[in-house]
Amino acid sequence: MTDTEEFINDAIRLIQEKSGGEKVVIALSGGVDSSVCAELASRAIGERLIPIYVDTGLMRKGETARISEIFGPVGLKVVNAADEFLDALEGESDPEKKRKIVGERFIRVFEREAVKAGAKYLLQGTIYPDCVESDGGIKSHHNVGGLPLNIQFDGVIEPLKELYKEDVRNVAEALGLPGEIAHRMPFPGPGLSVRVVGRVTREAIEVVREANAIIEEVLVEKYRPWQCLGALVGLGTGIKDGKRLHGWIVSVRAVHSEDAMTAEPVEISFKDLKEIESRITSSIPSVSRVVYDITSKPPATIEYE
Repeated sequence: MTDTEEFINDAIRLIQEKSGGEKVVIALSGGVDSSVCAELASRAIGERLIPIYVDTGLMRKGETARISEIFGPVGLKVVNAADEFLDALEGESDPEKKRKIVGERFIRVFEREAVKAGAKYLLQGTIYPDCVESDGGIKSHHNVGGLPLNIQFDGVIEPLKELYKEDVRNVAEALGLPGEIAHRMPFPGPGLSVRVVGRVTREAIEVVREANAIIEEVLVEKYRPWQCLGALVGLGTGIKDGKRLHGWIVSVRAVHSEDAMTAEPVEISFKDLKEIESRITSSIPSVSRVVYDITSKPPATIEYE
């Protein structure tokens, strides 16, 4: 993208033309992609935009409360669908199936909400790397390869699909969005389900949610990573309170990147890694060990699934 203002004007026209005077629902997660889409659509179609946040039960700790606080003044509707998503994912271990399950559930929730609101179109913050990785068979982004074939919308509007993440951040700044939103870390559409390597259970989701919160508290302000996360990568033997524990292994991942197509691990001090390990193993009883992943992208992806 060479001209941010030109892109903004073009995107506004695109939304106006594709929506055709109808109401539009947007999946507003609070991330920079969906927030930029919401601001563009608000300028394009005003009150015909219906912003909806879906609490999937797969969000980061405190996420729903914070997003409600930030976007409540613009009429954000919060839909609690945690049981629906967690029930559908229970016991699933295949990463592609996880993404497709989440994509399917998202669409069904938004179809229901669209009927209530009288909306005909769905607006999404799909960006270029999402399309590349889905088309290339690396992974199905939940709102690209994860979409079901039968969708009860007149159309899906994706004004950002030719942009990289840094382009989107530039647009966010040009639109005057808060820095907290413009520079927010990426978070996968399927949420914490893809940070549980293997079978998804409610217990595993709670464990990885707590681990992610600790990792972000230690690393975000000090290291400013492109993305940092914790993933449950299996079970290992440990000792707690003098007893044998066959508990979770938490893998810590932190990377710097420009466009998410490549990434390099962050050089974290041993002291900070020990703080993460100590806090996770002492506060989460079912975790037996913590490791740090130093793999670049490629050969690894940023997320584990």
